[in-house]
Amino acid sequence: MARRGGRRGGREDRAPHGSGTSPTARSEAVAIVVATPADALALLAGEEPGTAVHIVCAQPGTADERAALDRAVEDAARRGVRVAGDAWVIDAEVGKITALVLDALHELRPLRVRTLDPDPAHVAFDAEAKRPVIAEPPLRGSVARATIAAARRYQRTCGAPVFVDCRRAGVDPRLGAQAAARHPRSTRWLVRGADGRLSAYLPSAAGVLRWTERTAGRDDWSGPELLESPDLLPGLTVLQDGDGYAHLIGLRRRKRTDGKDHVDIVHTTQYQSGRPIGPWHSVGNPNANDRAKAREVGFPAAVFDTAGNLHVFVRNFGHGVSTRRQTPDGKWSAWQHLRGVAVADELIALPGRLGGAEIWARTRDTASAVRWHQEAPQGAWTLDAEPMVNPYPGSLSAAPEAGTVRFRYAATNEVCAGVPGGGPVGLGGADGAGPIAAVAGVDIQGWGCTVLARWGHAGSCAVGAHEDGRPEGGVWWFDAGETSLVPPAVAVDGYGRAVITLLGADGRLRVARQEPGASGLAFGSWITVR
Repeated sequence: MARRGGRRGGREDRAPHGSGTSPTARSEAVAIVVATPADALALLAGEEPGTAVHIVCAQPGTADERAALDRAVEDAARRGVRVAGDAWVIDAEVGKITALVLDALHELRPLRVRTLDPDPAHVAFDAEAKRPVIAEPPLRGSVARATIAAARRYQRTCGAPVFVDCRRAGVDPRLGAQAAARHPRSTRWLVRGADGRLSAYLPSAAGVLRWTERTAGRDDWSGPELLESPDLLPGLTVLQDGDGYAHLIGLRRRKRTDGKDHVDIVHTTQYQSGRPIGPWHSVGNPNANDRAKAREVGFPAAVFDTAGNLHVFVRNFGHGVSTRRQTPDGKWSAWQHLRGVAVADELIALPGRLGGAEIWARTRDTASAVRWHQEAPQGAWTLDAEPMVNPYPGSLSAAPEAGTVRFRYAATNEVCAGVPGGGPVGLGGADGAGPIAAVAGVDIQGWGCTVLARWGHAGSCAVGAHEDGRPEGGVWWFDAGETSLVPPAVAVDGYGRAVITLLGADGRLRVARQEPGASGLAFGSWITVR
């Protein structure tokens, strides 16, 4: 590793704030931004073949760290990862990091930025001092927070979408790279509004990007539009209520009146497709009374039950699950802690079979999951503490059928469906990674079918189907012919056709629509939304 320093490159390519795409050429590379060379090792090891990577370090680190990074770069090259030159050392100090990272982003023009956890987890609690004990170097979290802020400013200045990914340090490598995800990836980012038009929502560094069909069922889209939003952390939860309104839930970091950072859950509603969203409201934080505890909150999951109650779930400071409920008249309950099991940053919420809500969570530092459920809306919570499924980390997702989840079996990576009280049903598709998107009620030659979409090998989009409610009949998977930077999403359009969306390697939305009358499940050509 050789040092590269200095501020380089101009900024004459800036576009107005709010623009969705850059007017000039930009890189499709990944920028890994970390405190020291040692912090880049795990991030680099998780890069896919063919990816172009730039490494930016706040400090040069020790000679041993630099040598280790040189070896990691050589290993990455053998895997087909292209590391562009030597790491760039910016010699940043706490309080002066954001501006220097911003300079690096203007120089490198990355599409994706990877960094570590902006709020590293505690390893113990000092009862006398009444504060958590953090074992990680302070610079590590400072660089991550500065990187998120710099990426936000870069996107708002240049108009070029940037997608940020944060990873936890020190996760057991046997659990795979997805176990380190601080903000889990979602498959639920394409929804059909009350007027029949589809909208896609993805989190970017500067806020939520939205694409919307101009006419229901037509391949004519607006976007990407950067929605007005607070300073959100990476990640987004998208769900719909019984009226078809879209609800967006995320985490924000803001300055309180005392000048200190505070992290809380925020929520907004999209009432009409393509129109401005409603105001963002705080849902709070289960550890709100203690800033040091509140900053460690996990990413929220949410679901509506059959009575119209909105349930929000989050991993709390103690690695339990906390939840609160909003009734249809807008009133919020107090936070309730669902105790019994320590959980990881991987929660999925879904409707229960008896009308209540369910929350599934991967247990901490393992490849198993547990479930809390209600027998009826507003009923008591019951914990099924025995491992219900054994998911590969990062693969849990809600199935269209109430009370059913999909996941990748940890031992084989095969896609499975899991139902409480029954064994997992294998669905094939052992290549690839991540969660599985699905939508029911698709007509395929007169049969009501569930269409599934998943990440395949090297980010390819794989599609399959089975008869509604009968996954045991098996799934035939086929390559849809495109790759995606995020898990693909699937929904039914205003004409009842399955539609698949993904984010191409250039950061643009790709859309494929089911061909009516085709023999079996077939999709038309991919279109690019520009």
